[in-house]
Amino acid sequence: MRTWQIKKTASHGYAIAPVYVVREQSVAPDNRTITDDEKEGELQRFQDAVAKAREELLPLAAKNEIFAAHHTLAGDIALYESVAGKIQSEHLNAEAALMQTSDEYVLLFESMADEYMRERAADMRDVAKRLLYALKGIDDNPFAAMRSPGIIVARDLTPSDTAKMDFSLVAGFITEEGGVTSHVSIIAKNEGIPCLVGAGPLLDEVRTGQMAVLDAENGYFYLEPEASLLEDYRKKAESLWQEKERIEQLGHLPSETTDGHRFRICANVGSPSDIRHALRYQIEGVGLFRTEFLYMENDHFPTEEEQFSAYKEAVSLLDGKELTIRTLDIGGDKGLDYFTFPKEENPFLGYRAVRLCLDRPDLFRVQLRAILRASAFGSIRIMYPMMISIEELLEANALLETCKDELRAGQIPFDEHIQTGIMVETPAAVLLADDLAAQADFFSIGTNDLTQYVLAVDRGNPKVAEKYNSFHPSVLRAIAHTIKAAHRHGIEAGMCGEFAGDEKAVGLLLGMGLDEFSMSANRAAYVKYQLRKESFEALQQLAQEALKKNTVRQVMELLEADKHNSEEL
Repeated sequence: MRTWQIKKTASHGYAIAPVYVVREQSVAPDNRTITDDEKEGELQRFQDAVAKAREELLPLAAKNEIFAAHHTLAGDIALYESVAGKIQSEHLNAEAALMQTSDEYVLLFESMADEYMRERAADMRDVAKRLLYALKGIDDNPFAAMRSPGIIVARDLTPSDTAKMDFSLVAGFITEEGGVTSHVSIIAKNEGIPCLVGAGPLLDEVRTGQMAVLDAENGYFYLEPEASLLEDYRKKAESLWQEKERIEQLGHLPSETTDGHRFRICANVGSPSDIRHALRYQIEGVGLFRTEFLYMENDHFPTEEEQFSAYKEAVSLLDGKELTIRTLDIGGDKGLDYFTFPKEENPFLGYRAVRLCLDRPDLFRVQLRAILRASAFGSIRIMYPMMISIEELLEANALLETCKDELRAGQIPFDEHIQTGIMVETPAAVLLADDLAAQADFFSIGTNDLTQYVLAVDRGNPKVAEKYNSFHPSVLRAIAHTIKAAHRHGIEAGMCGEFAGDEKAVGLLLGMGLDEFSMSANRAAYVKYQLRKESFEALQQLAQEALKKNTVRQVMELLEADKHNSEEL
């Protein structure tokens, strides 16, 4: 038996299954010189490969910003012109032209001073690989031979890799590289799959078919375990499964603490089909409905009727429960085939979200009218992303009032009292929280962006990923300040970032006064179960103590001590 202790746990749980090793494949691009007569054929081959790759990426892009960036990059005009130029002037075949261009892009990205742009080199490699396989007609699926449940062991897994998984067969993940904010970590957490990352050299020690145990509760990986250890872990896994089943069966119980304080558990979704899935977990509403899928799955800006149909279906599925619709959050690193965005050095700080919408009121009004019309069929709230000023909020609401006037004139019904709120995800919104709360009907804290903006840390950059931590005192104080400002003005404060489903954070957040927790649907039942065991009065005291701490370590030590004391009680 071999044993590894691994510190980085991305997703908790136990996995007992044979190993399934995923090794990186190396495919030669078949470089060759072509004749003048072959140029048109090679250009057409590349165009076909781009079309195939973008078609594959489109449904993925609608639900994941990483694939959205890949979809945009695969269709980048500069990339196409560079490849076409090498085919035309250098007589290279499509594969050689693609790989030379890719190498140039990678070198360019890696040489940039900006950390965000340097990390785009990995995206370029993944997109180039997808295009190369499309050119060669290869169906690159490293999981094609996976017929039964297994623990996947890999150096790392790209977004394109995970897109081909049958998650029903994935018992667990363990990767040599990566951190808890890596793509595979996020996938594992969302799917509820045990995952250990950053394990170090491992691939040379394992082979497909070897029995293994992955303990993502305590950070251990056992290869070919002894029978007694195997039996111990089977009992632990069964006990954990029974607890999970019991927790999900309690989903119908009220969302309230032991001393009667109420809270709300909601889901983050990206389409009506996501809502159908989320309802299985007895959610109390949708705290974040991403509308990007309507735009990214189209070859044109979706019409009012197309949007109205989708929003009406979504709110009807909820059968009276609240639907919070986030207006279009696109731009920067999430592009559209039919609209040219400006080139930007830092897309996260650029032309995106409400900035784009206010700059294009013709597009924004179409979406607002569609949402208003759907509000006649259920409970809908409108949420504006990336707000940084009172002026933006007033301008957005003025456009909304114009849409209301148009609908009234046409005698088209809508909810006259529809609420409008903002996502608090920038330091500017935090500092203006009192002023914004006086104008907004609700707040929803987007911790993913708020954390990276407060800490000046790109959450997608593995070189600084360790510094990205929502338990940082500055982030916790920003959250607490936002909640207090909301309550001072009589409005609710929710959260729709990943932090809202973090088992270490939820008690602390409730103690700060958070009203609504919106998360991946499969986390909903557990978070409700966890908070129902707590006393709100005790959590308030915990929050007060946590906000006095000035290091992440002090915060985590406090939470660990509180957890230990709770378990003893």
